[in-house]
Amino acid sequence: MVRAIILVKSPKKLIAARLRKIEFVIDSFPTSGQFDAVAVIDVKELVGIKDIATQIHKINGVDRTETMVEVQ
Repeated sequence: MVRAIILVKSPKKLIAARLRKIEFVIDSFPTSGQFDAVAVIDVKELVGIKDIATQIHKINGVDRTETMVEVQ
């Protein structure tokens, strides 16, 4: 499994709840600061991270994301 954290910038309220509905998002919560929400994902292969990030970008109101992959 590959774990990653995707930081999401979006002025939309409840963006964290919308992120939780995406397959492979195992946790999501709102944050304060530069980003508005965090999505924690687990995928089988590294390429899966790109697929999830693409799905997040398609959510209405998402301005940008930043992805951090767990290094073991």
